[in-house]
Amino acid sequence: MSEAGEGAATSNTISGGFFFHAVIQGRDITVQLPPAIDPALAGLPKPASAFTGRDRHVERLLADLSPAAGDAGGQRAVLVSAVAGLAGIGKTELAVQTAAQALGQPGWFPGGVLFVDLFGYDPERSLSPERALEGLLRALAVPGEHIPGGLEDRQRLYRSVLAAYARKGRRILVVADNASTAGQAAPLLPTDGINAALVTSRHTLDSLDARLHDLDTLDEAASTAVLDQALRHARGNDDTRFTDNTEAATAIARLCAGLPLALRIAAAILAAAPTRPASHLAAALQTEHTRLDKLARPDRAVRAAFDLSYRHLAPGQARLFRLLPLNPGPDVSTDSAAHLADTGSDQAEELLQQLAEAHLVEPGSSWGRWRMHDLVRLYADEHGRTHATPDQRDSARTRLFTHYQDTTRAANTHLNTLPGPRAPRFPDRAAALQWLDAEHTNLTATATAAPALGHPATTTSLASALAQYLDYRIYFDDWITLTTCALTIYREVGDRHGEGTALNNLGLALGEVRRFEEAINAHTQALAICRELGDRRGEGQVLNNLGLALRKVGQSEEAVQSHTQATTIFREVGDRHLEGTALNNLGNALQQMRQFEEAIDAHTQDLAICRELGDRHREGMALNNLGNALADVQRFEEAINAYTQDLAICRELGDRHGENRVLNNLGIVLREVRRLDEAIHAHTQAATILGELGDRHREAHALNSLGTALQEVRRLDETIHAHTQAATIYRELGDRHRESRALNNLGLALRQVGRFEEAIDAHTQDLAICRELGDRNGEGQALNNLGLALRKVGRFEEAIDAHTQAATIFHELGDRHTEGTALNAWAITHNERRLKRAE
Repeated sequence: MSEAGEGAATSNTISGGFFFHAVIQGRDITVQLPPAIDPALAGLPKPASAFTGRDRHVERLLADLSPAAGDAGGQRAVLVSAVAGLAGIGKTELAVQTAAQALGQPGWFPGGVLFVDLFGYDPERSLSPERALEGLLRALAVPGEHIPGGLEDRQRLYRSVLAAYARKGRRILVVADNASTAGQAAPLLPTDGINAALVTSRHTLDSLDARLHDLDTLDEAASTAVLDQALRHARGNDDTRFTDNTEAATAIARLCAGLPLALRIAAAILAAAPTRPASHLAAALQTEHTRLDKLARPDRAVRAAFDLSYRHLAPGQARLFRLLPLNPGPDVSTDSAAHLADTGSDQAEELLQQLAEAHLVEPGSSWGRWRMHDLVRLYADEHGRTHATPDQRDSARTRLFTHYQDTTRAANTHLNTLPGPRAPRFPDRAAALQWLDAEHTNLTATATAAPALGHPATTTSLASALAQYLDYRIYFDDWITLTTCALTIYREVGDRHGEGTALNNLGLALGEVRRFEEAINAHTQALAICRELGDRRGEGQVLNNLGLALRKVGQSEEAVQSHTQATTIFREVGDRHLEGTALNNLGNALQQMRQFEEAIDAHTQDLAICRELGDRHREGMALNNLGNALADVQRFEEAINAYTQDLAICRELGDRHGENRVLNNLGIVLREVRRLDEAIHAHTQAATILGELGDRHREAHALNSLGTALQEVRRLDETIHAHTQAATIYRELGDRHRESRALNNLGLALRQVGRFEEAIDAHTQDLAICRELGDRNGEGQALNNLGLALRKVGRFEEAIDAHTQAATIFHELGDRHTEGTALNAWAITHNERRLKRAE
């Protein structure tokens, strides 16, 4: 940081790195940022140590991935490569090895790599393009609340974000592994002409616009090299059993049919038995699997290797191996495996480590989690079905599902913001959230799979226990899926109470993804059921939630009526917590109707209830909403006091989203009372927090507010920077209305510093968006501001035309004041043109 003299210009420099958010700097600060890859874009699996025989394929793929790559004759570069081949042939490893080398090339992929396993050939775990896009968007730091629900909308947003990286020189490599069809992979592929992709599949995806690579089995020399490398990696260079007996090595390579997966398993078998000769393994493969010579498809060699590995397992290892596929999700924790095997965690961990040594399971994303290759999983499941009775397979599944239900309910007690008992299973809220985050995918997979497996109660239990977590973590798609499953079950068994509860929760989830009409329909059905059953408390809850959806579609009077009825019911049944919730929502609805004094009264009552109950989280929300209502009637000092109290609570609770919310609101009110430096500080903090959280939509809002505050103190270069960033983010997120507002603010700031041509461009873009959206008021403002900028560069005829159109629009809208402003600007421009002609 360098000091400057009084009145000196402010200098801000950012170098290195790439940001989707603002970096807010103070006076004369220079920040040198390292060109590090975001961890979410560095998720490539570790390349295997034993990799050989694929040099030609790697070279071809790298040639395609090079930024300068292009076909002979001036054809465009290859941006998508699709690798196809038999299961177990090493497609994933080839992609990983190639991607690792490409990432090591300076300047090839400075943005990093996005890796997704689509599990295309596993019917239980196959990822739809929608779910895959959700994971990729989250890896790209798009907040869950801004991820749209449909495939096309997610695809547009995903490609927009990739294009943004590309424009900033951060080219990204997308690796889509295990695609079963072109339709599963195509939505994940970049289309910006810069970013690149690798796709692997067991099928030749010739309908993709891709360079196709067919991967064959390894030849004999490469196969024996893989065997030797894998053994030496496991046992050290002194283990020369394969090189000492090349005949046995050749025989094993031939029996494994050149499949890298089978070769590594064979090497692992020897590694686990350091005194076993290679010739013994070769004889075992030949003797036990004579059918290999008769099978035309070499994938049977994988089964042969699996058989041999499996038959060397101890009884306890084999039983756990057979039970692991009962877990519906993509991986399993040691604790969950212990419930499957009905043993202690220490014993389960030992068994899992032994299975990992045999390459029958793999370590997962973190210590204590394990996963199976999809072929191994299918193989284990076949044996599990054969041994269902001795393994007590049904009991094992029941134990696992019960474990998931009980632990989820225990974790859910820690999400409740009210004081009260917490399940001792977790020491605190952070630990409960950590478990839920780790098991989220398993829990949702279990809930959706359970009905077909004869466990419908597992679905209804998990749907209920996960609701608060799914809402908190913004997993709204999962919330809708699970609640819909539960609703189906309740209807099948005729459980009207459960049906009403599920409909109410479904309405909440639908509202969160802006499917408001469906939400209203769900709540309306739930309301009828509650009244049919005489469930007054449930009726109040549904009315309260119905009011939320009604307010979102502009039915403010109906919303007020719903919240008022809910408040009355909660008072009748003596539920103070829900009474406060209803009062809070009532206050928001009254604000929307501009009944501010009544809104202030409702929020004040809610605040008193929150303090009475000791609910600090909701106390903060009540203070924030009270501040909003106070600001609406220009009781600014009281609003500032309310916001300040809310800010203290948010920081006490570590609620970063809430902290941002109140900082932005506080900044707006501080501007109103001309405490501009404090306002700028508040908006700056809000933008910084949102950048850290990756909440780009709200970050843009904070930047726009910051720009407005900076303009008031004439820090115009910073104003321009803030509005430019806001407009860019809104454009990338597809929010055309807010992009228009940011462009308008940007144009005004550019005109104030004399950058008239840039101002004309900003207002012209704003005008185009307003016309596209049918925003007549915005169109009038854009035309009037465009005319002011055109006048500054002497383009009088165009300026007069712009002011004329603006005045006409405001006249049509009945806005006499703004019409007068436009006519006054027209007169000034007309007079300046006359004077110019007279010179």
